Amino acid sequence: MKRVAYSVETKYKVVEMKLKGYSTREIMDALNIKNESQVKVWWKWYRNGETHRF
Repeated sequence: MKRVAYSVETKYKVVEMKLKGYSTREIMDALNIKNESQVKVWWKWYRNGETHRF
């Protein structure tokens, strides 16, 4: 299985969509993200002020 590296821009787009009320599934479909937990981790990092981890 190949590891996918997402851009910082994609990660910020996830955060932007979450702030607008989109569901995790909607975000995954719109941005072609395969793993639900990845979206949740980026959202957690944003909420905890850890965007340097992006």
